Amino acid sequence: MTNTNQYVGRFAPSPSGLLHFGSLIAALGSYLQAKSQQGKWVVRIEDLDPPREMLGAADDILRTLEAFGFMWDGDIIYQSLRHDVYQAQIDAWLAQGNAYYCQCSRKDIQQAGGFYPGTCRTLNQRHNNGAVRLQVDTPITHFDDLLHGRIELPLALAHEDFIIRRRDGLFAYNLAVVLDDIEQGITEVVRGADLIEPTGRQISLYQQLGHPAVSYLHLPLAITDNGNKLSKQNHAPAIDKHNPRPALMAALRFLGFSPPAELVIESVEQILQWGITHWQLKQLPKTTAITLAF
Repeated sequence: MTNTNQYVGRFAPSPSGLLHFGSLIAALGSYLQAKSQQGKWVVRIEDLDPPREMLGAADDILRTLEAFGFMWDGDIIYQSLRHDVYQAQIDAWLAQGNAYYCQCSRKDIQQAGGFYPGTCRTLNQRHNNGAVRLQVDTPITHFDDLLHGRIELPLALAHEDFIIRRRDGLFAYNLAVVLDDIEQGITEVVRGADLIEPTGRQISLYQQLGHPAVSYLHLPLAITDNGNKLSKQNHAPAIDKHNPRPALMAALRFLGFSPPAELVIESVEQILQWGITHWQLKQLPKTTAITLAF
């Protein structure tokens, strides 16, 4: 595990598609925040959900990061190689009575008002094609974000015993990301504002594990003029790894910085160094979404 006396940040893409401009915002913001503090920046491939993966995307993502000048520290972690770690933690919680099997369907939960009401918590069900839920006894109703300040979370969501392994046997994102962040010694998570809501559950997991939570900084999302966020699901176009400099400059401007126009003819390393030198959180737009002008 990494020594957490030093700042350690990370970029953790899923290989469900190629990197797009929204991904670049998250990569650039996390990279500049880490490097401006002489910290480490690590990369993790979050390949938890094989049905959603795109063949060859993981390798293309790494090649794209290299083309944009993002040099990561240490080895890359692949979540697909850490199933034993996730299962061992689930088994420990099941044995301790901190987690339980749940047979409720999505339809059951919708009929209960849209939030899981704890139906299976005391039924002591055996594993029979069910999900595994973590018992939440100390709900996280808010957290402090480095950009947005205090963020209140939906109360019903905060009190919900949430899934840590799905009915189909796949491990839940929240569980994997926290165990991996601990393994990689992450001290701060810089990511898109679309991941604000899961933050409460992730802080709950840190508490359950007896580990201090990391700090969080949620960057504005890039959205199109029809209100959709740029995402792989919405078929956002891939950034051009053969001509990375214009996109890097656009990403710096998106994050509130004003790089000199002539910087576009310099190397990606020089563009990133300009970003590291000028990086200040007070420059970041204090909003959760910005509409792109194409």
